Amino acid sequence: MTTDQLFALDTLLDDDERAIRDAVRRFVDERIKPDIGEWFETGELPARELALELGKLGVLGMHLEGYGAAGMSATSYGLACQELEAGDSGIRSLVSVQGSLAMYAIHAYGSEEQKQEWLPRMAAGEAIGCFGLTEPDFGSNPAGMRTRARRDGDDWVLNGTKMWITNGSIADVAVVWAQTDEKIRGFVVPTDSAGFSAPKIGKKLSLRASVTSELVLEDVRLPGSAVLPEVQGLRGPLGCLNEARFGIVFGAMGAARDCLQSAIEYAQDRKVFDKSLAGYQLTQAKLADMALELGKGQLLALHLGRLKDAGTLQSEQVSVGKLNNVREAIQIARTCRTILAANGITLEYPVIRHANNLESVLTYEGTSEVHQLVIGKALTGAEAFR
Repeated sequence: MTTDQLFALDTLLDDDERAIRDAVRRFVDERIKPDIGEWFETGELPARELALELGKLGVLGMHLEGYGAAGMSATSYGLACQELEAGDSGIRSLVSVQGSLAMYAIHAYGSEEQKQEWLPRMAAGEAIGCFGLTEPDFGSNPAGMRTRARRDGDDWVLNGTKMWITNGSIADVAVVWAQTDEKIRGFVVPTDSAGFSAPKIGKKLSLRASVTSELVLEDVRLPGSAVLPEVQGLRGPLGCLNEARFGIVFGAMGAARDCLQSAIEYAQDRKVFDKSLAGYQLTQAKLADMALELGKGQLLALHLGRLKDAGTLQSEQVSVGKLNNVREAIQIARTCRTILAANGITLEYPVIRHANNLESVLTYEGTSEVHQLVIGKALTGAEAFR
């Protein structure tokens, strides 16, 4: 029995949702899992090739309406994220940054000209986007960003540095947030603009099958039409982050599920003292506890998906999902590693790869501590960020 069967999760999905989940699962099984260990080991990912395939699959910006996007439900998007992250967090990050950050920013806040220029190509995977918010000294406190955009006639001139940017060095367009005299504004920056560079960040031990970069803007001159016209202040980037966090709520459960499935299969095959490892009480206790946390996390994700589809999901509820599900996923990965013992540290099995990736997922899109404080503020009414 799988954990999906244990919690009868299929009974909570409609036919379309099951079909989308199954299609993405097949793609991951056939296209990602055979090569992901090598991609992780070498730190190289055929991102542009995969982007085109993911575009054909229909998952890039799949929860957006129009402009070539699939217009699927939030729950369907979450289920797709779960399957993608069962392959690797880096693959889900590629899709998440493309659709929930870069495409969503243009879709929600952009001009019609910006939408027409970029969204159809991004939905097809023909153009790759990135999202420039985090800076070397400003992660949890984006309001302190130093990147600045100043007016020069009808143009804008941008200077600054962004850090830890997924897809940065392969992107065709960057959505960059900068301080201006009119509050924080977002800009659509073609990456072939003079003064723009995106050196790749190396020597990572997490998210190795993902392109992570720095963005450097040195007197990047943009026309007035490059600004996102429909938003000012932090409301813009934080709205995008909430979209991406929603995908993580589902995605982390995919990584946890893949670890647990691997641990169950390994325990059934492994003989210890002439007996299957799965037949020992301590092993079964670990598996049972992990299955409970995985199932509860999946139920929470589905509940949040239904709320989002109903238009009633609150940002504090997304924080509940992100905090709980990533925290439980990384604990599941670590416990599965103990069942696999020494084999658990090799890339022959997915467990250590997922565990390492989840160390990054635990931090990005809001650290666990930030989400604790978001929830604490919701419960008490008192802000404790400072």
